[in-house]
Amino acid sequence: MAHVETHRDDIELDAPTLVEGLPGVGLVGKLAADHLVDAYDMVHYGTARCDGLPEIAVYSEGDPDVRGPVRIYADAERDLLALTSDAPVSPEAAESFAGCMVDWLRGEDATPVFLSGMPSERNDAPSLYGIATGDGAALLSDAGVPTPSESGAITGPTGALVHETQRVGLTGVGLVVEADPQFPDPEAAGALLDTGVAPLAGVEVDTATLAEQAEEIRQTKARLAQQMQQGGEESTSARPLGFQ
Repeated sequence: MAHVETHRDDIELDAPTLVEGLPGVGLVGKLAADHLVDAYDMVHYGTARCDGLPEIAVYSEGDPDVRGPVRIYADAERDLLALTSDAPVSPEAAESFAGCMVDWLRGEDATPVFLSGMPSERNDAPSLYGIATGDGAALLSDAGVPTPSESGAITGPTGALVHETQRVGLTGVGLVVEADPQFPDPEAAGALLDTGVAPLAGVEVDTATLAEQAEEIRQTKARLAQQMQQGGEESTSARPLGFQ
């Protein structure tokens, strides 16, 4: 049965904020969520056992323990959750995955913050804007996040998550940032954290290491970025609709 398996009964959360970090354009969501996990030393709280997710075994250097590819990390002190994934979610699985995850979010009384990159060949600092479901517009306003500068749509698994969140009336927000369409973009991920995630979640995020390690990140994440480019609709992306 599709569900999210929790591993830590000792962690208590009170209406947490969940930051979604599925792979997509510029890997901005994954870079941002992974940075939170590392910066706050978040603990492995749960694993998505949703229908259609890739059945692969994930392990890390220096750690023999095998984990599922789509995991949730928690920081009880900050009432913060981070959803990370080491593999793309296929288009065929996106709908069932979204239903599985949103059901769990409702049960946890969690407010999701969805992250997506808008392909852009920019020459300056990346700009971003926010979208909302439920009562999320008030959250964006309070956090000072700008409204959309153009009409658009979020595709891929993150688009499915936002759609399902809106369908069931759950309050959530989405952050869309200009991002490099070909390579991992730590600068855009840092903008998401500084301008969007930090004020929305009420946390302080030090993104200096993202900038300092930008070249290393680009190299280590380049293969995954290439896989996402080849994955088509498996890759989360925000795109303009071509009309206002």
